Amino acid sequence: MSLKSLLARGNELADPVKQIETINFGSETLTKLPKFESKLKESDFYPLKPTQLDILQINLGYMCNMTCKHCHVDAGPDRKEMMTRENLEHCIRVVKETKVHTVDLTGGAPEMHPDFQWFVEQIADHTQTIIVRSNLTILVTNPKYRAFPEFFKKYGLEVTCSLPFYNKFTTDRQRGEGTYDRSVEALKVLNELGYGKDDSGLILNLVYNPAGAFLPADQDTLEEEFKENLKAKHGIEFNSLFTITNLPISRYLEFLVLSDNLDDYMNKLVQAYNPVAAEGVMCRNTISVAWNGVLYDCDFNQMLHIPIDESDSGHIKDFNAMKLLNRAIKTNQHCYGCTAGAGSSCGGATA
Repeated sequence: MSLKSLLARGNELADPVKQIETINFGSETLTKLPKFESKLKESDFYPLKPTQLDILQINLGYMCNMTCKHCHVDAGPDRKEMMTRENLEHCIRVVKETKVHTVDLTGGAPEMHPDFQWFVEQIADHTQTIIVRSNLTILVTNPKYRAFPEFFKKYGLEVTCSLPFYNKFTTDRQRGEGTYDRSVEALKVLNELGYGKDDSGLILNLVYNPAGAFLPADQDTLEEEFKENLKAKHGIEFNSLFTITNLPISRYLEFLVLSDNLDDYMNKLVQAYNPVAAEGVMCRNTISVAWNGVLYDCDFNQMLHIPIDESDSGHIKDFNAMKLLNRAIKTNQHCYGCTAGAGSSCGGATA
């Protein structure tokens, strides 16, 4: 895909401050929308606080082999940010000390980090689940990464993959020409290793996010459609489908602005606010670690440079579980995305 990142293009929306300003005050309509904090104040779980610390989500870097139109990370081949070995070692220490339930590896394309395999080897015996968030195409496009599925299997990694739809047109429109065919090839490779098969213990999940300015359909219904279509067309099997609402951040925000959909989309999110979904948001059991070691309440706050509300434990080197469990979670207008309808998280619907 020829599209460059916002940062490489010098686009003003590469600036997180500009993004926050846009979704809050970009038009008269947006200015008048109720603030997310005001919605939370109506709940009996206000102020929003953590419930536990189950998941350490680590962004290994923003480098990616793809430049997808809706990427909230603004990842791509031109992004060079990568987590240092020093910060990886701090992450290893935290995993060992806290015995966190799940380590969730994301990016960019996390497989592109030169220490990816080493890092997995170091933490494999110290956490119950390791998730790798793969774009699939990386596993079959470059010979350097073709051995990674075998590595995933060796260490029992849970593979969670992006696949916008079960047909070629929709997938390629969102993520670039040829993406669907390469994704199908990668899924077949994973299936051949046992991923997605009953009783194999090798978990293969797909992630769906809408191609346009609308909310995802019912997760269970979409999962059934995906399973039926991918099985019939390609013999592909997988475990679960996660629906994720597009948040008005980065390149998806650019899409909304350019297509003149931002006002309507934000209004949809506000109108669909669900307090049950809000109570189950992922930031209540997750800490997000950026490539530079800075800690955030979630991956989306990371992209908007909204750090956690705990100055004494704001970096992975200073990780303090007790302080983090007592912090107040920071929110802004983008949080309507995780709390609209059935809710949205890295693990799909929350309500």
